[in-house]
Amino acid sequence: MTATLEQRLDAFRRLDDVKMTFARRDWFPGTSGNLSIKIADDPLQFAVTASGKDKTKLSPEDYLIVDKDSRPVDATTLKPSAETLIHAVVYKKFAQAGACFHVHTVWNNLISELYFGQRAFSIQGQELIKGLGIWEENARITIPIVENFADIPTLAVAIEKVITPEVPGVLIRNHGIYAWGGNDFEAKRHLEAFEFLFEYHARWLQLRQATVSTSTTTI
Repeated sequence: MTATLEQRLDAFRRLDDVKMTFARRDWFPGTSGNLSIKIADDPLQFAVTASGKDKTKLSPEDYLIVDKDSRPVDATTLKPSAETLIHAVVYKKFAQAGACFHVHTVWNNLISELYFGQRAFSIQGQELIKGLGIWEENARITIPIVENFADIPTLAVAIEKVITPEVPGVLIRNHGIYAWGGNDFEAKRHLEAFEFLFEYHARWLQLRQATVSTSTTTI
């Protein structure tokens, strides 16, 4: 069933809320990043950020509706974000996914570069892992890392091969993170949890190195 006007406007309103929350955290440097909310399953349709827009501001032309092939559903002069294909991959692979968010931060870039050789980043025993819906004692998560292919279809295929329903996110080397959830609230919670874990780990590495350096100096 094609999405109604009411569903579209509701998706745009919710994207506004998420966008401004992330913008206040400086998660959209240089117009980077993209956001989407699914509004229909059959046929697949989702609202996505338009390309090249300043995501620290609101305007009537911030979003458009695209289909399963990432093509605009309606006649429009707007272009979907360049990486809309990746959102489509998430929705096609995980029927339960209702929102997908992509941001660029210093912390996720550092982690993706530090651990690219392993093609994944793992962390264990942190409370914020529960923010991903994982409640096991001393839980451990592993988020995959893919190469930052300039060709978006190639990047989308690489992501499709490694993402799993257990961990709702994927890192792109020196690029950013995609995180998703059953709805916009859940996807936002997942993204915030990932970002906390990345920052914690990077700062822990810095502190450990500083401690080692201080110990060496004082001997």
